[in-house]
Amino acid sequence: MRTPACVSTIALCLAVLAPSAARAADAATLWQNKCSKCHGENGRGDTKMGHKLYINDLTDPTIQSKFTDQEATNSIKVGLKDAKGKTIMKAVEGLSDEEIKSLVAYVRSLKK
Repeated sequence: MRTPACVSTIALCLAVLAPSAARAADAATLWQNKCSKCHGENGRGDTKMGHKLYINDLTDPTIQSKFTDQEATNSIKVGLKDAKGKTIMKAVEGLSDEEIKSLVAYVRSLKK
């Protein structure tokens, strides 16, 4: 038999975890809608556009160690240019800071 305290604890846990789970789902949806065309569904860059642009495999820990969360955030916000100034990744427009933060966390979760 569950006590009122047990039920309250379960309810509190669900209330705390639900937003986190929703953010993870939102990040996966954002990835699918905004990033997967180039980076692939799994982050390996194994797409037609990924091959054309020589996109790095974001599941590789060595690749992930080469950039900070702030650099990833900046890449999403303002895009990336190569050494000659050519745009190699356009900024992802229309995202809130919270959505960008969740995308960076999603990218980190791709690391194997």
